[in-house]
Amino acid sequence: MIETNVSRHHETFFQVVQSYYQLTKPRIIPLLLITTAGSMWIAAKGEVDPLLLLVTLTGGTLAAASAQTINCIYDRDIDYDMERTRHRPIPSGKVQPRDALIFAIALATISFTLLAVFANLLAALLAFSGIVFYILVYTHWLKRHTPQNIVVGGAAGAIPALVGWAAVTGTLSWSAWLIFAIVFLWTPPHFWALALMIKDDYAKVGIPMLPVIEGTTATVKQIWYYTLLTVIATVLLVYPLGASGILYAAIAVSLGGLFIHKSWRLLHNPEDRAVAKELFLYSISYMMLLCLGMVVDSLPVTHNLISAAINQLHFLIG
Repeated sequence: MIETNVSRHHETFFQVVQSYYQLTKPRIIPLLLITTAGSMWIAAKGEVDPLLLLVTLTGGTLAAASAQTINCIYDRDIDYDMERTRHRPIPSGKVQPRDALIFAIALATISFTLLAVFANLLAALLAFSGIVFYILVYTHWLKRHTPQNIVVGGAAGAIPALVGWAAVTGTLSWSAWLIFAIVFLWTPPHFWALALMIKDDYAKVGIPMLPVIEGTTATVKQIWYYTLLTVIATVLLVYPLGASGILYAAIAVSLGGLFIHKSWRLLHNPEDRAVAKELFLYSISYMMLLCLGMVVDSLPVTHNLISAAINQLHFLIG
């Protein structure tokens, strides 16, 4: 347990709220929600019940917040040693680990109850399994012991896609698992690009991230391979599964082409952290826009417009 030399106290209620909010790592959560939403819209064929959407996204937010809070508790020793994370609520002394744990348990309980009551039990169990997997498998077992931590641990970040599908249908189809696979395959190039930028911090605290253990060249090769697999997987939603249509296909190919281009640049400039940062930032936009493409493509109005355009084209040609 890390003891700090300076005891810090909050001065206002707002500062207390802000500290607990920071425990949840809120910048990570929107990406999880956009994959949930994309999965829900495809599962509902573009007609998602607004209340179900609100409940599912809220439950997912609380589950992710719980997992991130427990992660902060577990990693408080290395957070204190890294300059980048030293000022987080627990290592800075603003929140005590016991209080953070109570907060995390409350978040997980509310999330499970909300999803079980207003969505279905499968969605609730999947969200809870995401918390357990992230804490026990990734944070406790993998993160400090293997350079493949992000590969296997990426499954935790892909579970929200399954939660969204299950919330709508009560089941899991091949399409749901493919969206899961897309997020799973996307996670290594996304996170390893970040790891290339801050590998010195990871080396300092003994976290065996791939750039630290295998080196930069080996890491960018892995980024390249996973980028290719990610883009290929996105197209499978169109064929052979037929879960998405021509608009999504155009979006997936366009975004994927740029993703491949940026990964190719990094492959040929492995020591350039500016190129790594560019890929990292684009990977965030890539996933958000890809899921937005899933949503727009699934809408009935989109299908009607495309059908009308095709009929008009046939008329002109005929």
